[in-house]
Amino acid sequence: MSAGRAVLVAERVSHAIGGSTILRNVSLTVDAGRVLVLVGPNGAGKSTLLGVLAGDVRPSSGVVRLDGRDVASYRPRELSRRRSVLLQSNDVSFGYTAAQVVEMGCAPWLGSGRDDDAIVARAVARADVAHLGARAYRSLSGGERARVSLARVLAQDTPVVLLDEPTAALDLRHQEDVLRVARELAGEGRAVVAVLHDLSLAAAYADDIAVVADGRTVAHGSPAEVLTAARIEEVYGTPVAVVADPVNGHPLVIPRRERSQPVARLGQPH
Repeated sequence: MSAGRAVLVAERVSHAIGGSTILRNVSLTVDAGRVLVLVGPNGAGKSTLLGVLAGDVRPSSGVVRLDGRDVASYRPRELSRRRSVLLQSNDVSFGYTAAQVVEMGCAPWLGSGRDDDAIVARAVARADVAHLGARAYRSLSGGERARVSLARVLAQDTPVVLLDEPTAALDLRHQEDVLRVARELAGEGRAVVAVLHDLSLAAAYADDIAVVADGRTVAHGSPAEVLTAARIEEVYGTPVAVVADPVNGHPLVIPRRERSQPVARLGQPH
């Protein structure tokens, strides 16, 4: 896949459930070799948009094209070889081990002749889950499940990778690890889309950021272009300061808080 080529294109996509409109006339392009991060407040439509891009959610109107073809026209196995998806919820119904869950990522490729053992080994190493292989998946912590599920996605080894809040259950080290993997995938020429809530993390790892609010994309561009204090305050309804990271210059988004009166310590006069 050549870097910079448009791989996923959403054209005037809208989606409604019952009487509620979740997405409103969204157009978006996802390029090979880049990390696109979707940000926005809770309920803005980010996860629904990711589902539409994945072909898992059929839009009420508009179309999503994967490699120039309507994503709805792909057969399930064919689609699973083109794109992989990490969902917010990471659970299985039976007593599989972590290793077996990772190996599920190979299912679309059965009979293709690819070297599944090597691909799985690399996925396990990248997600830092080798030590969890023999554990029952349902016995793992939320963060451990998230990393095992990421390894499953990596074992699927697709040109397009879609990640829904991949850092939500993770500690600081593993948040950085997961987003570093996302950057590595883009460096290999893959198209990566991630939903994130941490704006500073998004700024540090994204090539492009799309701000989703009330079902619309209200901004789309580089982190420096998109993450302005005025826009963040308008979209999130809370005051922030945006400063440059002293190490790498990426935008850091800091909530502005009014300084409160100090609380008197025990034994001190009020």
